[in-house]
Amino acid sequence: MRENISILLLMLIAVPIAGELKFHPFQDDFRISFGTTAFFFFLLWMRPSFLAGIVTGLIVVLFRIVLDFMYGDVFVLLSSLQMHFPAFCYYAAFACLFSLFRVNTLHHRPLWVGLLGTVAEIAANMVELSFRAVSWEGVFQLEVVGPIAVIALIRSFFVLSFFNMIQLRQAKWMEKQQRNRNEQMLMLISNLYEESVHLKKTLHQVEEITRNCYELYREMNEMEQKNGTSKRYAKRLLSLAGQVHEVKKDNQRIYAGLSKLISDENERDYMPLGELITIIVQAQRKYARLLEKDIQFETNVEVPYLACHIYTTLSLINNLVGNSVEAIRDRGIVSIVASIDESQEWIHFDVIDDGPGIVVEDKELLFMPGFTTKYDVSGRPSTGIGLSYVKEVTDSLQGIIDLSDDSSGQTTQFCIRLPITTLIQKG
Repeated sequence: MRENISILLLMLIAVPIAGELKFHPFQDDFRISFGTTAFFFFLLWMRPSFLAGIVTGLIVVLFRIVLDFMYGDVFVLLSSLQMHFPAFCYYAAFACLFSLFRVNTLHHRPLWVGLLGTVAEIAANMVELSFRAVSWEGVFQLEVVGPIAVIALIRSFFVLSFFNMIQLRQAKWMEKQQRNRNEQMLMLISNLYEESVHLKKTLHQVEEITRNCYELYREMNEMEQKNGTSKRYAKRLLSLAGQVHEVKKDNQRIYAGLSKLISDENERDYMPLGELITIIVQAQRKYARLLEKDIQFETNVEVPYLACHIYTTLSLINNLVGNSVEAIRDRGIVSIVASIDESQEWIHFDVIDDGPGIVVEDKELLFMPGFTTKYDVSGRPSTGIGLSYVKEVTDSLQGIIDLSDDSSGQTTQFCIRLPITTLIQKG
């Protein structure tokens, strides 16, 4: 509603002014102006259009009367009103036909919009000429209708072309915004996928702790029973086992919710590998700008249309690329290569950067949880769980992750080798 009011106000300003850019094809008071062009353009945005036509016609007549009053040699209100009233009939007739033809419901059929707009303009011009002419016989003649029809046809399709260009630009902008939102959502869910893997691991640990606590309770209970002492410690151990069990149940509920969100096996969970790599590059390019680093990204995807599991692929490769971005000091290059071996059974992901490299003695510890070689400006270490997560997921998929660098230590390359069946959609 507010948008319609804004368009109406803009139309009430633009149409009367554009109407003064005119010429007179029949050497009388009848004019062909840009006002009708602007009017048709604004009607394509308006709902309802008939009321807008009535109001616009009144404003146009009033505007022209004011101009006669300000710039005319002799001003007679009645004569001025008689001269400009047919213009009101034009706008009212055009809007009436435009609304009757329901043109604004046919935006998906532009040819019909152009033809119906042409018919409406020809009919509205005939109405205006009928009010201006002495007799109707002089109006409905080929030398009168012909030029009006040609001008109406050209003007209608010109306006339609301009309108569709704006619509196309708006659609592209909305598509870009939607794509950005989808990419952000995919990255968010891939992060949740990563957290769910950690949570699943924690569930196993908590289950093991619960089992150990209960076994210790039984042993303590038997020992205290043999010694004839109170079962105070055994009861405390049982209480502790119960509390751990409650934590386990809470974590299970959280894990079930995450699994339902991200682990449904359907077509929406798979995307072409080329698009997934593009999403990673766009996200890491923004991250590099945030860190005020000048990093170029190079990609080489041999199988861009291979549909891979979104969250597994994003979480694995995004972790490695993020590590490369953080490792590079000020500027550098990060390369992402995806290929399939000759047997068509294994897919390889290589992430290469020209950062400072990794110290040789650190390689044994690199994939251990909590180990890190990265510190922020205040000296605080990172969490050190990124590579351990990649290692854990790669192992769970029966894959292999390897690290290599050149002799100078200036190029670091992580290579993940996975069975292709673990990433592509089953069936």
